[in-house]
Amino acid sequence: MPTTETEEHKALRQAVSALGKRHGRTYDREQLWSEAAKLGYLGVNLPEEYGGGGGGIAELSIVLEELGAAGCPLLMMVVSPAICGTVIARFGTEEQKQTWLPALADGTRTMAFGITEPDAGSNSHRITTTARRDGTDWLLTGRKVFISGVDLADATLIVGRTEDSRTGRLKPCLFIVPRDADGFTRRQIDMELQAVEKQFELTLDDVRLPADALVGDEDAGLLQLFAGLNPERIMTAAFAIGMGRYALARAVEYARDRTVWDAPIGAHQAIAHPLAQAHIDLELARLMMQKAAYLYDAGDDVGAGEAANMAKYAAGEACVRAVDQSVHTLGGNGLTREFGLASLITAARVARIAPVSREMILNYVSHQTLGLPKSY
Repeated sequence: MPTTETEEHKALRQAVSALGKRHGRTYDREQLWSEAAKLGYLGVNLPEEYGGGGGGIAELSIVLEELGAAGCPLLMMVVSPAICGTVIARFGTEEQKQTWLPALADGTRTMAFGITEPDAGSNSHRITTTARRDGTDWLLTGRKVFISGVDLADATLIVGRTEDSRTGRLKPCLFIVPRDADGFTRRQIDMELQAVEKQFELTLDDVRLPADALVGDEDAGLLQLFAGLNPERIMTAAFAIGMGRYALARAVEYARDRTVWDAPIGAHQAIAHPLAQAHIDLELARLMMQKAAYLYDAGDDVGAGEAANMAKYAAGEACVRAVDQSVHTLGGNGLTREFGLASLITAARVARIAPVSREMILNYVSHQTLGLPKSY
């Protein structure tokens, strides 16, 4: 993989950065989403024949990182084009591709993603949302929790389980559930986290879906699921790196201008060195994110799985440290609404928790990479 960005990627960064800076921290989500769509940024990873940019997760992660660095990240980019768009592009029927991909690319439609359940947590093998056949239809029943942007989405890509007729075991499958489907209800979760996109608990009570609501092969199982989860981890890393860069830039500007005892506070190593370390950590996380995106776009799902988990872990840790140090650099000003950093203290923790906890990533690496016995 290349260790330096191509000229095309550099140009994309500059263009998206300019867009983000025009909108800034007080951005209007709908306006930014619409403008990003018109410029081709939302669907940059989707196939050209379906209205996308023909790029990959590498390009889409650049878009999200630069918007985050400007203070206006679009969380639904992680979900709609990265997870749902990728899964449909790889495994959907021609009709599903024609119906959804052009609309996801131009921003006129969005799709949420529902996997997490109240009683399953990080254990996706304990998902209890099940789909059973009723004639040619499917009946989907279950619950989901902490599902982002359902109120904004035209449909939700739901991870359910169907029974294998040969073994009787349940296997994961993906279903497109329209927002107005009978029996499909949502309840907004009251979050301390300040975010444009809201979180919801979903209830599916015998939601009847046509046969073509199933995405991909009923027997493909985890292959199709992780085709969406690896981009999710890469994009979460981009989200975290962008947030960390935004906070760090505010702190560096403050440390350069704030003068105490006749010298800028940034001249003191106690201030300068932690900020330098935060920058190094963010850059290292970005390199792993770029590796993960490169492997995924090259079709190496196994290699991308390891790298995507590592990238998400590194980016989450780097983001939390960068935000913490940035707030600390500003002192009391770091907690004021004027400087816009205090809300990031909570937001930064999201990258540690979702879409998979750092402890589960360490489990993955210790077991899958290092070959140690499973602890769970």
